[in-house]
Amino acid sequence: MTTNAEEPKTRPRRRAPAGAAVLREDVTEAIRAAVFEELAAVGYARMSIEGIARRAGVGKTAVYRRWRSKLHLVLDVVSALAVQGLPAPDTGSLEGDLRLLYEVTSRALRHPVASQIIPDLQAEAARNPDIAEAMQKALREGQEGVASKIVVAARRRGEVRADADDDLALDLISGPLYWRSVVIRSPKLPKGYLGSLARATAAAIKAL
Repeated sequence: MTTNAEEPKTRPRRRAPAGAAVLREDVTEAIRAAVFEELAAVGYARMSIEGIARRAGVGKTAVYRRWRSKLHLVLDVVSALAVQGLPAPDTGSLEGDLRLLYEVTSRALRHPVASQIIPDLQAEAARNPDIAEAMQKALREGQEGVASKIVVAARRRGEVRADADDDLALDLISGPLYWRSVVIRSPKLPKGYLGSLARATAAAIKAL
């Protein structure tokens, strides 16, 4: 007699309605974690449901119950990044907020897993509009959402002009670090780089 890999070892007191699928959250999270690890290890093109399931310690059925394909699985994981977001800094100054944002973002982008996954998904996004849309959404609602709050707070303190171009300010905030860490993939940031970047960006935004 076969057993369902997702069923708990102890029988529940109340049975689920006939036909209802009980999806354990710990299994779902294990699969999501396995996706990041599998992407970092083999890339999107070579990634398979079998590999994800094996890495998560579940059967393929557990994956297919949640996602129809590896594309839908990756889209869900990437889109979830937008929901998590980054905490909005609140240091009391534009330069201080930018410095803290850059420190947190730099650590995230230079994490070994992220540094492997992001370039691979960028390449895949050039061929797959669904992945491109999901990545744009994650970046826009995550990084830019925090950057927008920084600009709003600076404007409220009188550090930024009321008619400053918000889109240009967001480009100034998000572009340089992303370029160095993800596009040219500099192995190590120069000493004092984040502080200098925060000062230069703050000055540029104040000049808008």
